[in-house]
Amino acid sequence: MRIGVIFPQTEIGSDPGIIREYTEAVESLGYDHLLVFDHVLGVDTENYPAWSGVYRLEDQFHEPFVLFGYMAAITNRIELTTGIVILPQRQTALVAKQAAEVDVLTNGRLRLGIGIGWNHVEYEALGENFHNRGVRSEEQIVLMRKLWTEESVNFSGKWHTIPHAGLNPMPVQQPIPIWLGGGNELVLKRIGRIGDGWISNVRYTDGVNPLEPMLEIIHSSAEEAGRNPKEIGIESWISARDGSPYDWVEAATRWKEFGSTHISLNTMGARFTPEQHIDAVRRFKEALN
Repeated sequence: MRIGVIFPQTEIGSDPGIIREYTEAVESLGYDHLLVFDHVLGVDTENYPAWSGVYRLEDQFHEPFVLFGYMAAITNRIELTTGIVILPQRQTALVAKQAAEVDVLTNGRLRLGIGIGWNHVEYEALGENFHNRGVRSEEQIVLMRKLWTEESVNFSGKWHTIPHAGLNPMPVQQPIPIWLGGGNELVLKRIGRIGDGWISNVRYTDGVNPLEPMLEIIHSSAEEAGRNPKEIGIESWISARDGSPYDWVEAATRWKEFGSTHISLNTMGARFTPEQHIDAVRRFKEALN
C-alpha cells in the first residue's frame, strides 16, 4: 500500500519558502505521493446568498500544474498527484500539454487525477458547458492518451478536432496514469471502463466496508470492458481531524483491508498553521513505523 498526504491548499499560505519547506518535509519523511486539490475560481458568496458549496472566494488554491513545476525542482522521488483536476472545465489539449510537461520535469512522477466537479460558476467563467461534463470527460481522456502516445494525432470527435498535430515534448510515461474521482454510478462505471484508478472521498465507518458496493460496480464494469479489475487502483483518505496519529494508522489498516491500494492523510480543515501541518504528517509517519 502506498502512503501519501494531501497538500493543505487552503491553509498553507502563499509564501514560496513555506511551500518548499512543507514539500521537502513530506518527501524526506518517505511518503510515496503528494496530492493536490484543484479549483480555479472561488465564489463570492455575497452575490450568491443561497450558496451551500465549499471553497469560496476566501479559500486559497494554488494552480496544480504551476505548483507541480515548482515542486519538480525541489523533489527527486515523490509522486505528484492531482486530486482532482476538474477536467471538463479546461481545454483538453492544454491539460495534456501541461501534464506532459510536469511528467518530463519530474522524470515520470505524475499521476493525473481528474473529475467533473460540481461548481457551475467555474464552468460559466471558464466558458465550458456544465451540463455535458460527464460524457465529455470520456472523450477528453481518450484524446489525452492519444496525445501522450502518438507523435502526430488526427482526431475528430464529438467535441474535439485535432488535424494532424501533436505534443513536444512527450511525457516520460506513455500514457500518464489517469485516476478518476467521484462516487455516483455513472462515474464508477466510467472508472471500470477507462480509469487507471479511483480517488475516493468515502469516509471510514467502524466495522463497515463503505467501498464494497461501489467496488462491485467498478469491477463489473471493468469485466464487461474486458479489463482486469485488480489492475484498477483505489485511493482512500484519512482526516487528521479524526483522533490521534494512532487512530489514523488504524484507519489506514482498515482501508487496506477494504481494498485500498493508496492512502492519503488530509490535514486540511484541521485549522493548522503550516508548521502544524508539517508536524502532523511527521507524527503520522512515526506512528506508521
